[in-house]
Amino acid sequence: MSLAPQAILHEITGIARVVFDDASLELSPDTTSDDIPSWDSLSHITLVVETECHFGIRFETVEVEELKSVGELIRLIQAKLALVAA
Repeated sequence: MSLAPQAILHEITGIARVVFDDASLELSPDTTSDDIPSWDSLSHITLVVETECHFGIRFETVEVEELKSVGELIRLIQAKLALVAA
């Protein structure tokens, strides 16, 4: 399965709105945890787990620790989806 970055961003935004309990939340590839006051270590893990479930993929611990922005998350999801499709 291959999704365009904008499609993945749309899906992640929906997940983040639930995780951060903010229906008006808008993400961009440049969004970081510093941009969202309720984005702490626990909500980060919740976002990662919900993303894994949604896309049917698994992240390695080191990959999660290295994520710095939504754009990096999008690229990681694309890479994981490409592996699943191969």
